[in-house]
Amino acid sequence: MYFIYDLIVRISWGLLIFIANFNNKIKLFVNGRKNTFPKLRDAFNKNDQIIWMHVASLGEFEQGLPILKKIKQDYPSFKVLVTFFSPSGFEVKKNTPDADVVTYLPMDTIKNARKFVSLVNPKLVIFVKYEIWPNYLRELRKKLVPTLLISAIFRERQIYFRGYGGFMRDALRVFDHFFVQDEKSQQLLKSIQITNVSVSGDTRLDRVSEILNRDNSLSFMDQFKKDRLCFVAGSTWPEDEAILIDYINNSPKNFKYVLAPHTLKTDKILGLTGAISKKKVLYSKMDERTLGDYDVLIVDTIGLLTKIYSYADIAYVGGGFATGLHNTLEPAVFGIPVIIGPQYKGFKEAEELVAQKGILTITDQWTFGELQKKLLDDPEYRIKTGATNAAYIAKNKGASIQIMSYIQGVLK
Repeated sequence: MYFIYDLIVRISWGLLIFIANFNNKIKLFVNGRKNTFPKLRDAFNKNDQIIWMHVASLGEFEQGLPILKKIKQDYPSFKVLVTFFSPSGFEVKKNTPDADVVTYLPMDTIKNARKFVSLVNPKLVIFVKYEIWPNYLRELRKKLVPTLLISAIFRERQIYFRGYGGFMRDALRVFDHFFVQDEKSQQLLKSIQITNVSVSGDTRLDRVSEILNRDNSLSFMDQFKKDRLCFVAGSTWPEDEAILIDYINNSPKNFKYVLAPHTLKTDKILGLTGAISKKKVLYSKMDERTLGDYDVLIVDTIGLLTKIYSYADIAYVGGGFATGLHNTLEPAVFGIPVIIGPQYKGFKEAEELVAQKGILTITDQWTFGELQKKLLDDPEYRIKTGATNAAYIAKNKGASIQIMSYIQGVLK
C-alpha cells in the first residue's frame, strides 16, 4: 500500500509542477519546496537538538503557537523548526520569531520523508489538528522519535473510521499521544482501538486568552470611535458585504462601522468603497485628526484586526456564506456578541457558541437587520450575549498546560 500511496503522491507532484505555470498560489507551493533541503542544511548542524512542529496553514499555526512559545521559553537550548503545507500560512509566518527555522514540508514521498527526518533528526515532533502524512510518520516510527498530534478533532465521516481506511488508521497509530479537542474525538479513536488519548481542548483558546493581557490600544481607533457604539466586520467576503453594505447605507448616523475585508486587491477595495454611501475613509488614506468625522473606516491592510475587535460593541465574522468561516474566537474573547452567516458546521467553537447563544447567525439582509435592531435596542441583551462568549473561552482554556506537561516528560 505504501508503494501505491507513494506513486499517487509523486504523480500529484508532477501535476502541481505543471499547474504552477498557470496558478500563482501553486507556483509558490512548488517553488517554495525547492528551497527546503538547502535551507535545513544551512540552519542546523549535527549537534543541534531540534523540536519540529508541522502545521497545514495559518489557522493551525495559531493553534500551535501557545506550545511554540512555551517551548521557546522552557527549552532555550533546543532549536524549533516549523513546517507549513500551504503557501497562505508560510508566506505570512515565514519570518516569525517563534521558530528558528520556517520551511515548507516536502511532499510525502518515501524519498523525501527519509531525507527530511534524517537531516532534521528531531527529538520531538508535533503535528497540529489534521496533518497525517503516512511516509513521514513511518520514518519517525523507525527512528523512535516521540510524535504528538495536538488540538486534533475527528469526525465520523473521515477515512480512519471507514472500512476501507486501514492504511490511514495504521498511520494514526504511529502517534505516541493524541491531544483532542472533545470527547467525541476520543470515542471515535477508541472505536479503532486507539486509547493513548487526552481530551485537552483547543489550544487556540489559550492563544486568544493571551490577547486580553496585551496592549490592544490603537490611537486611530480612539479617534475614530470616540464615545459612539462601534460595529466591526472582519474577514468579509462579497457575500457578507452585500448584506452589510445595504444595512450600513440605511442605518442610524450615530453608529460607527469598521470593515476589514479578507481580499485587499485594489479593485475589490475600490468597489467596496464605492458601494458605501455614508462618509467613509480608507485606513491607507486616513488622517487621524479628522477620523472622528467619518462613519465608516475600511481597513485596507493586514495585522490590525485583532486589536480593532477590542473596540467593537458588536462584531461580524465573514466567511459563513460560502468560503469557510473565519476566526470567531478573536472577537469573542473581548466579551462582545459575534454575528456570522449560516454555514458554520464543522467549526467546533462556532457550533457550541451558537448553541449557547453567544454567536448569532443570520441568513439574509432581513435577519441581519432584525438582529442588529435587537442588539442596539436592548443593551442588556447585548451585554449578556457577549458575556456568554467571554465565559466560554475562560472555561475552556488550558489545553497548553496539559500538552506541555506531557512534553516535559518526553524531554526530561
